[in-house]
This record gives sequence, structure tokens and C-alpha cells, in this order.
Amino acid sequence: VGGTNTPAFSVRLSSDQSIDNAETNTKITFDTEDIDTDSTFASNKFTPAVAGKYLIILNVFVQSNADNEIRIVSAKIYKNGSKVSGSDARVDFRGNALGRGAGVTATVLVDLDTDDYIEGYAAQNAAGGTSLIETDGTRMQGFRIIT
Repeated sequence: VGGTNTPAFSVRLSSDQSIDNAETNTKITFDTEDIDTDSTFASNKFTPAVAGKYLIILNVFVQSNADNEIRIVSAKIYKNGSKVSGSDARVDFRGNALGRGAGVTATVLVDLDTDDYIEGYAAQNAAGGTSLIETDGTRMQGFRIIT
């Protein structure tokens, strides 16, 4: 009964990352590994090396560089270069006085073969100016739940 839930990973940004203000999908450059049980996270990608079902979680926090409201923030999990169905989480604050930052979480249970890969993407729209994907609040984690 049970078994190990590896490979597993948890990664984050070491510094804030610029993001366009046009709802353009931007690949998140995760460069700090807090957990990488089987050395399967490299070059901003998780490649499991063990087939199975995986739970992947992506948290994204975007902060405006100016005194402009963040209107939309999206977090998207990609498998082999394409968005995984059901993994797009979007928060739309248009018409509300939100402030300068917003966060969102995307979660998906996905089948992965040994050579598949997972990446995290974000998109945003602010009332103007530029924005940053923040180190605080932006993280991607995953682990195998079933072989």
C-alpha cells in the first residue's frame, strides 16, 4: 500500500521577472529549486523520468511597477509546449478597484511519460505601465501520485 510520491519538485524565482502588459503568455524562469528529489527539474522544465499521474500546482503573483491596477492575472501549466486542458486559472478584476497586485493558482492532475515535460506560464493585464512576476507568491510544485 502506498509507495513513494517521487519524483517531486518545488521551484521558485530568485528575482522578479518582467511580464508584458498585453495578456501575452510569458514562460516563468524558475531558477531556484527547494526540492528536486530525482534531479528532474532543469532549464525551467520538469521532466519526470518516471511515467505516472502527477499533481502539478502553479502559483503566480503579479505586481504592477506603477500606480496602476492589475486587471487580469493568468497561471497556465504547459505539457510539451501546449497548455494542459483545465490548467488555466484566470482572475479578472476589471471594473473593480483592486490595487497594484494579484495572484492566482492553477492545479492539474496529468498523465506524464518519461520524456514529457511541464512548464509554467503567466499572463497579465494592468491599467498601464509594466509589471513583474514576483518572487514572493510565485512557485511551481509537483509530485507523482500514481504509477
